[in-house]
Amino acid sequence: MTAQLKIREMPKEDRPRERLAARGASALTDAELIAILLRTGVEGANAVEVARQLIEEYGSLGRLSRCSVKELAKIKGVGFAKGAQLAAAFGLGRRLAEQNFAGRRIEKPEEVYELLGPELQGLHKESLRIILLDTRYHLIKSEEVSLGSVNESIAHPRDVFRPALIYSAYAVVVVHNHPSGDPSPSQADHSLTRRLREAAELLQIKLLDHVIIGAPAEGRQPYFSFKEMGVL
Repeated sequence: MTAQLKIREMPKEDRPRERLAARGASALTDAELIAILLRTGVEGANAVEVARQLIEEYGSLGRLSRCSVKELAKIKGVGFAKGAQLAAAFGLGRRLAEQNFAGRRIEKPEEVYELLGPELQGLHKESLRIILLDTRYHLIKSEEVSLGSVNESIAHPRDVFRPALIYSAYAVVVVHNHPSGDPSPSQADHSLTRRLREAAELLQIKLLDHVIIGAPAEGRQPYFSFKEMGVL
């Protein structure tokens, strides 16, 4: 496929939209799927080439999907409208992934990792999430509590448990990521976990676990579980 050709100049059977309609999304590359959302490219590069450059610049589709509309809008060939479309598509994908857990019991740290690991591993900042569960430990929803360095002042227990009170959750799992890739807990993580445990007891909400998401590495798990370590 020649990058200099505009998509409308390509043979019909090579155009991303036509291939999507004829063969389904699995027949297209990540860049081709993104190109359908972009619709147009820039001078000297069609939409597929712009999409390919986007993925290369951010290192992976996952990292690109974490960009905000403002970040995407600054990229040459994207702008605000296309950035909003991309952010909306990535957001729908995350919601669909979460819906796939509907009716499933989430209790073990490996299940938490399966739910949020792929998303949190692509972030450059620490994100603190709370997973809300019903009486059978089935997923209600997950919500981001804070974005930035996770510490006691930012992640106050009242803010962490607010979604649980709003949605009448019976149990929760608190999750955050370490962008360094090492899921080992810091002293601040230990201190926060103690405060969350105390707050959960007062609120009569079951704190099942506090899971830290890291990156896969030889000789260690890609996550740390305070429950597995006997803290919760």
